[in-house]
Amino acid sequence: MVIEKEQKSALITGASRGIGKAAAELFAEHGYDLTLTCHRSMESLESLAARLQAVYGIRCRPVQADMGREEDVERLFSHIRDLDVLVNNAGMAYFGLLSHMTADQWHRILAVNLDSCFYTCRAAVPLMLKNHSGRILNISSVWGTQGASMEVAYSASKGGMNAFTKALAKELAPSNIQVNAIACGVIDTTMNDCLSPEDLETLREEIPAGRIGHPREAAELIFRMAQAPPYMTGQIITIDGGWYT
Repeated sequence: MVIEKEQKSALITGASRGIGKAAAELFAEHGYDLTLTCHRSMESLESLAARLQAVYGIRCRPVQADMGREEDVERLFSHIRDLDVLVNNAGMAYFGLLSHMTADQWHRILAVNLDSCFYTCRAAVPLMLKNHSGRILNISSVWGTQGASMEVAYSASKGGMNAFTKALAKELAPSNIQVNAIACGVIDTTMNDCLSPEDLETLREEIPAGRIGHPREAAELIFRMAQAPPYMTGQIITIDGGWYT
């Protein structure tokens, strides 16, 4: 039996900027109580949380956590008693030749982008099982299916996230918990700061929509997927302006 609740809650990781921040704003607009995380930008996250509470009258708890560390995620969930939506948005990129990459850099990318999904989902699923409902949304990338030169580790981590999503969706479908992923194309976030103006212009020319996506657009898709029919699970939905359609 699905337990209906008046007040819903969401955990959004990597919420101090970019897509995570835009998603936090949108969930707050719709009355969700929030737990938001970041690794380093705690001042920005605390400011965001205070503003969302003041404007929308929700509860919003900012937490500093390295989502690639098991102990940090366990500490985070020690304060979460109920959860309707989990948005795994925390992530990092590495741009460079694979032959120049150290083992520590490789493991760090895999930890933040993929291990974090394991840690959060393992902790969130029991909370969702008690209500026989829940939504898990993993923020992936078009590079998870296409692969990107000079971004082998990032591509591998997002490809792993996609497989993780499909497998966990099958595991949790009997429990009415939906697991989906959003594969983002080029979105205007600080993750793209490594790209030169010339690189960005080349990308714009390649994208049929003729522009780079806005974080709010990605956030709107995240929220809509959190409200999607329960029969929708195990899907990797792309938002890329027609780039890899």
